[in-house]
Amino acid sequence: MVTSSPWWSPARHADRRPFLIARNRIKAAIRRHFDADGFTEVECAALQISPGNETHLHAFATEQIGRDGARTELYLHTSPEFASKKLLAAGEQRIFDFARVFRNREHAAVNVPEFTMLEWYRANEPYDAVIADSIKLLSLAAQAAGTTTLTYRGRSIDAGAHPERLTVAAAFERFAGIRLLETLNTDTADRDALASQAKRASITIADDDTWSDIFSRILSERVEPNLGVNAPTILDEYPRVEAALARACSHDPRVAERFELYVLGVELANGFGELTDPVEQRKRFEHEMSEKHRIYGERYPLDEDFLAALAHMPPASGVALGFDRLAMLASAAPRIEDVLWTPPAGRTT
Repeated sequence: MVTSSPWWSPARHADRRPFLIARNRIKAAIRRHFDADGFTEVECAALQISPGNETHLHAFATEQIGRDGARTELYLHTSPEFASKKLLAAGEQRIFDFARVFRNREHAAVNVPEFTMLEWYRANEPYDAVIADSIKLLSLAAQAAGTTTLTYRGRSIDAGAHPERLTVAAAFERFAGIRLLETLNTDTADRDALASQAKRASITIADDDTWSDIFSRILSERVEPNLGVNAPTILDEYPRVEAALARACSHDPRVAERFELYVLGVELANGFGELTDPVEQRKRFEHEMSEKHRIYGERYPLDEDFLAALAHMPPASGVALGFDRLAMLASAAPRIEDVLWTPPAGRTT
């Protein structure tokens, strides 16, 4: 494969084109699937008052200049979530969006600063329904790409394999020997208790690491590489303190209805049983923004219109899926850039 020339050179494009055509077939198949299931495709605006209020999400800022010269700071959204939930409050029941989204500080092999997020919601339907959707899309994507497998870095799994469903607590116990639930209360987490267990497991931590920092390190170093290796893995029941937009599980308030879907160690999707309490949501956002300010010296405004809409939003479940990653795995593309028609500026190919 030619890699030294720019992506737009005829030789380089010819190498990438089979993956790009597979991408198109996958997108068309997903559209047909959602349409047959009674979903409406929507297009959420990218310019927003708030790009999202999670500690480690980083946005691109811009300005809107009015006819009178007045300037208003806006952001390119990191997800269509806020706008989508406003549509649910307006009365939509089943919606999906192939959204162009933007995230700064993205440096991993499967991350790009501008990408396509497939996001969908089911109003008045259970959390398990969107988990089933996520699994279905794996085999659908593989079929559209003309294969039965998902492939990444020389390893493959059957796209139709029965998934393993594993709680976060069980995964931490299995892969790191960490008893996670012992470090959690309903609304708080015991940093020192998790640090003590991490040290016994030979996981390096810093004196100023928070509970969340330690949790993320264990997850990335010990847990994620082992997920989705033989079959897709649903990593379920995230700690409530790591699920700012999800409702608590009814059987254990320490954990939330949040899952992530993994294939061959790659995180493909992040789904929630959606929180619809505006008072609790504001509290969580304010905590997240305080943490962002402590760590990065910045914070994003709250979308007051979104918080107002939550009071009218029905119970719902939703998922955000990295469409480019799915296309890469289903087409067996060597790198994520190979399934991007025009890779973002500054991204080498």
